[in-house]
Amino acid sequence: MSSMLTIAVRAVRRSSCMRLASFCVAALLTAPAAASAQLPTPKPPDTVFLEELTWDELASLIKSGKTTAIIGTAGTEQKGPHMAIAEHRYATEYAADKIARALGNAIVAPIVTYVPEGSWERPTGHMSKAGSITLPEERFRTLLELIARSLRGSGFKDIVLIGDSGGNQQGMNAVATKLNADSGFIASGVRLHFIGDYYAKAHEQQMNWLADTLKIMPRSEIGSHANIMDTSELMYIHPELVHTDRYGIANQANGVSGDPSKSSKEIGKHLLDVKINLALAQIRQSMSAPRPSSEDKR
Repeated sequence: MSSMLTIAVRAVRRSSCMRLASFCVAALLTAPAAASAQLPTPKPPDTVFLEELTWDELASLIKSGKTTAIIGTAGTEQKGPHMAIAEHRYATEYAADKIARALGNAIVAPIVTYVPEGSWERPTGHMSKAGSITLPEERFRTLLELIARSLRGSGFKDIVLIGDSGGNQQGMNAVATKLNADSGFIASGVRLHFIGDYYAKAHEQQMNWLADTLKIMPRSEIGSHANIMDTSELMYIHPELVHTDRYGIANQANGVSGDPSKSSKEIGKHLLDVKINLALAQIRQSMSAPRPSSEDKR
């Protein structure tokens, strides 16, 4: 009799444990869903830079209408003995931030810092100085194309190309032209906008302002590289990266064209505003044009 009672007690305990285990498993399976359902949608941080967002924050922003992506290209090249090598990146990053915020619906992709700078086999120009990094033209174009295709995959509808140096312009224009004729881009309603005014038109206006308004003459004193323009822009954005005590040794032999000693933060602010305003005007004009359709290719 006692053995039968023992068996019965064990059976009851086993049944209770099984029911308890089933309850625990069910609770564990439903808990994440319930918890996630209760979590509020996180508010994205106050940034326009893709790299500073989580993927779901970015997806939410794109869904809410931020469907323009800005690709900025900036060389890693020597900037004389008086300022940091990354001047182009800092200038592009600053301008892209201002442009994106002014547009209101834009996100800035990671700045492209590897661009054509010449050959490393027989180094000339920038490549003769330590720190300059070059990318062959065809590789540069392939890089831009793959970035654009990736951004299209994320859901962006307008892709803007701006470049902070002259050697970047032809490649960006070629990629924009190629992809705007690509059937996949046309079918998905995605356009590329090469914004040449950010560099070419801005450069002309900046030079004229320095010569005509500030009376910096002759124009050779303004120069064309690591000069008043480049130095002033970096001085405004990151003054700690400009070594004013080294202006005296800045010359053609060590990578400088022009006299940077007349640089100032005030000049830098004006020069950057010229770039930003011209870029915004061209972007808005380009985006106002009707989107191409598959029928346009017939």
